This record gives sequence, structure tokens and C-alpha cells, in this order.
Amino acid sequence: MTRQPFGDQLRLWRQRRHLSQQALADRADLSARHLSFIETGRSTPSREMVLRLAERLSVPLRERNPMLEAAGYAPMYRRSPLDAPEMQAAQRSLDIVLRSHLPNPALAFDRFYNVVAANPAVGALLQGAHPDLLADPINVIKVSLHPRGVAPRIANFSQWRRHIVSRLQQQLELTGDAYLESLLDEVIGYPLPEGAEEQDLEHEHLGVLLPLKLRTATGVLSFISTVTVFGTPHDITLQELAIESFFPADEYTASELSRISWSGPLKAGDGFNMLREGHQVESGEVLQP
Repeated sequence: MTRQPFGDQLRLWRQRRHLSQQALADRADLSARHLSFIETGRSTPSREMVLRLAERLSVPLRERNPMLEAAGYAPMYRRSPLDAPEMQAAQRSLDIVLRSHLPNPALAFDRFYNVVAANPAVGALLQGAHPDLLADPINVIKVSLHPRGVAPRIANFSQWRRHIVSRLQQQLELTGDAYLESLLDEVIGYPLPEGAEEQDLEHEHLGVLLPLKLRTATGVLSFISTVTVFGTPHDITLQELAIESFFPADEYTASELSRISWSGPLKAGDGFNMLREGHQVESGEVLQP
């Protein structure tokens, strides 16, 4: 596979950020002429300049290694599996975070929105989802928006869907990732669940907080959802990891969550077996949008 020249990669990321050469040059503290020479290959940037430009353009760590290599330098950022020995400290931190949220639901997902870890309280959110959507890896976007997933139970579905689609669109704009583009196309194509309401709940702060109301057999659970990321990690896996936390928005929800006895963190690799066991699926049933 032919590596794309550094100047071409730089131009692509600059255009993706909707910046002129002058605007990027000002951000990176160099002349527009020098930047033009770098983009056209007439000038070879130093390693420090490559990193500075990538930082000013908010290039994901995953994409900075190819930029370094294209400029003639060794890759700098490692990508370690979450279960690797060198990730034990990160694993412990993640475990502590998920445990500390109990009895409230909390989960961690990767850049493709596949769950990598969750505490058992997440089961309260996933009840009623079709088993095919709970197969590993569980994709939080698909399971929440698919009409055979959680979607029919979300009282403010239109609001929730609008927020999720906007989040995907923003991430696609930032990364240009082909899988995210296909994921966005897929979920936009899902039919709305029967009886979906246009109700918008209060306490929505775009990019920060989102309300979620779930209908259950015992009553309506009300949550406030927020997503956080690891601060300035040097490992690609950690930079791409996000934690979504669900906090009770009323006394009833808080009491219902406290009423259930939770134990230990639940890993996505376990397949959420406790949820699967509660499903009775007829032989030959196929999941369809």
C-alpha cells in the first residue's frame, strides 16, 4: 500500500478543519509560505513541526503515526489492547470508575461505540433488547436506536435520536472514519419505533448532558446522561475510550436503582449473559430493522 505523502495528509486535515493555510500557519506560529512549502513537498518538516501541526489540527493519535512516518520519522503513539499487561493501571482506573457509579449505570465504549466494559446496572437500560443486539460486541448506538433494541422504550426517542445522530456527524467530521460513516448511514435508515413521540425533555445541554426516559414494567426511569474521556493519554486505545454515565433524574429512579443489589463489574466479553438468559426467541427469528 502506497503511503500518502505528508503534505497531502496535512492538506486533508487542514481542509477537514475548514482552515486556510494562513489560519493554520497562525495557529502553528509559522509563515503561510513555509506551510505552503510543507504541503507541496518543497520543504521537509521537523519531527517537532509534524507534532505541532497535528496538535493544532486536533488530529487523532491514531492518525498522527502515519503523518510521522510519511515525514520520515518513527511512529510515536502505541496502541495497546485494553487487557495488555501495560494497561493494567488503566484497567484498574476504569474498574474503579465503573464501580463508583453503582447503583447508577455506567459503561465504556471504543471509537466505534462498541462496549468494552460496563457495570451491572447497565442491565436496567438494556432490558427488552433483542438478543442479536446484545451479541459481542454490543454497539451502544445500534442497541439504542434500533426498533428491536431499546428504542421502543425511550419516551423522548426523537430527542435522544437527534442527539446521537448529531454526535456521530460531529465525530465523522473530525475523523473522516469510513466505519463511522457507514454506522451513521445505517442508523439513519432505521425506521422509527411505533408511537415515537416528539417530546423534548428539559435539562438538555448539547455535548454535555442529555435526558433519557425509559419505560419499564414497573414504571418510568428518568436519567441524565453524560460522556467523559481520558485526559491527554499517549495510548491510542485510551484516547479513543469514552465513559457514559447515567444519573437518576428523579427520586423514583434513584430508589429503583438502589433497590436492586449489584455486584462486580461486568465485561462486554461476558456477552451480558444475564440479559440474554431472560430472552425467549422463537426458532428461526431473524433481526430486521
